[in-house]
Amino acid sequence: MQVMKRGLMVLILALVLLCGLQAQSLKGMSLNGATGLYTIPSARIGWEARANVGLDFGFGVIFPDNRDANFIPRLAVSLFKLFEVSGAFDIQGEYDNDFLLGLKFQLPTQGSAVALGVNFQAIKTPLLGSSYDRNATQIYGAITYPGTFFRMPAETSVVIGHTFVEKTTADDKNFDFGMGFDLNLAPDVFSNLVHWVVDFANFSYSYDARGSNASARGSLNTGLRFDFASLPQLSRYKFAVDLMFLDLFDSNRTFALSAVFGIPIN
Repeated sequence: MQVMKRGLMVLILALVLLCGLQAQSLKGMSLNGATGLYTIPSARIGWEARANVGLDFGFGVIFPDNRDANFIPRLAVSLFKLFEVSGAFDIQGEYDNDFLLGLKFQLPTQGSAVALGVNFQAIKTPLLGSSYDRNATQIYGAITYPGTFFRMPAETSVVIGHTFVEKTTADDKNFDFGMGFDLNLAPDVFSNLVHWVVDFANFSYSYDARGSNASARGSLNTGLRFDFASLPQLSRYKFAVDLMFLDLFDSNRTFALSAVFGIPIN
């Protein structure tokens, strides 16, 4: 188990070291609503360059084995090209629902993006009809930097943080660590439409994530992200669709769908 985990980290680090400069950034939405990859945030915010205020709407569906699908409506607001506020309802069943709130601040750097963030998680909150609740809070720092991989634009994100959990005996001494990349596949062929996204972390989109259980040995998630805003007719907006496999290396691997639509306000 440890050998596989170390081998995976070596693979991802090797991909990172192959990166150079100059990539195109697609600011997709992670499953908890923050701008990012699939389960980890990036250091980007949704409208960091094109609008002082931007609004993103997202909706995700996870299809776990032997359970009903869970639905994740999401909302994110970008403010002044520096701040992002995001929220999500993780609807896992009639009495098993979570509320996720995220705050992110992007530092005024050049080239690579650097951000500090916090995620507040009300797990099985009675406000959404659940029978009991507990809270989790994650603090993190993230860096996202551009590169090229086999002459294709890419962006790599690295996240490190810590999650504090109430009302549990779980060991909270471990650091959170995640890494992933967004590769713009053959832009000369697909005109920036198709991206390959991979992320790996020892944490997931929430402490009570379904379909992406990172508690045992981490979770590898991968799939395709389609950037329909690369089409001239939609270039003013954000419109991305994700087809993803969650926790791909374990027996509880799961398929999920997600979409985000964003508009600049000012």
